[in-house]
Amino acid sequence: MRDGSVAAIDVRNLTKVFGSGSQEVRALEDVSLAIARNEFFTLLGPSGCGKTTLLRLIAGFEQPSAGQILLEGYDIVRLPPFKRPVNTVFQSYALFPHMTVAQNIGFGLEMQGWDKPRIATRVGEMLELVQMGSLGDRRPTQLSGGQQQRVALARALANQPKVLLLDEPLSALDFKLRKEMQIELKRLQRETGITFVFVTHDQEEALTMSDRVAVMSDGEVQQAGSPEQIYERPVNRFVADFIGETNFLQAEVESEGERYRLPGGAVLSGQDPHRHAAGERVTLALRPERVELEAAGAEGLTGAVERIVYFGTDTLYFVAIAGADLDAPFQARVQNRDGSKAQFSVGERVGIRVAPDAVQVLVD
Repeated sequence: MRDGSVAAIDVRNLTKVFGSGSQEVRALEDVSLAIARNEFFTLLGPSGCGKTTLLRLIAGFEQPSAGQILLEGYDIVRLPPFKRPVNTVFQSYALFPHMTVAQNIGFGLEMQGWDKPRIATRVGEMLELVQMGSLGDRRPTQLSGGQQQRVALARALANQPKVLLLDEPLSALDFKLRKEMQIELKRLQRETGITFVFVTHDQEEALTMSDRVAVMSDGEVQQAGSPEQIYERPVNRFVADFIGETNFLQAEVESEGERYRLPGGAVLSGQDPHRHAAGERVTLALRPERVELEAAGAEGLTGAVERIVYFGTDTLYFVAIAGADLDAPFQARVQNRDGSKAQFSVGERVGIRVAPDAVQVLVD
């Protein structure tokens, strides 16, 4: 929690099991999370990790096998979906094709018994919020995919839910429109002050939009924190590997302290929040953009350039390090400040310089 107040959503020891016996699938295993009010919180992970199951449990579309779900301090597990102050936006927009945009937005309000003048006022406010004030009379088939997504959001926000759940709502959009809608979603969340819980498998999407991210795998939360914490200080190999590009090096903790000797003899310095003992084998994670290449010297970490990939803004070097016990060539990403000419060539030996704060020691 950021301010010590009651959480918008407080999930406690939540477990969800589908089937039984040999058909049993444990979709969630003892998950606990606290999501703050007015927070853009993202559940991130690969397909089958449990993120959508968790969202459906919060919405009330599934019942937990064990655990609690508190909304602003009140247990909502036994409440049916329509009695929870929560709305959901799905991958498919589920707009009524025979209704206009305005009618789609006002439909839920009508079902709740709002009178027509009040509905009209609220629909107008929602159209302005999603920047579609002049399109209220159009039908969904007359709209682009991005416009349909805005209508779905406006409909979900119209009755001012305490929490808005979003199940990969941008997955059907093309790349450019998806980027635009990421900015739009963050704007809507900030302007409405509603807690957003967003599900995605897209790492860049999660890092770009979120106040905090929970990385999930095999029905468990591997790590929860700010985008910076998740990216810069992953706690284990799964998080480091799933978020962005990462080099993994096997090393042994030296007796002198936070120094790590690689199989080839080179030594790296870093900080170990897990306090591994001298002699223990550890995995080091190094982001490609946090290392520097230089002319090879007599000491330190060295290797030979195997491949070079030019990306425009930067160049990715693949380096073979003798005796380093790597699953894949070491990667170094160098920003192109002086045009497109590569600083090193294939076959050239290079030195790899790594600052201590770029070395992350993982728990596994």
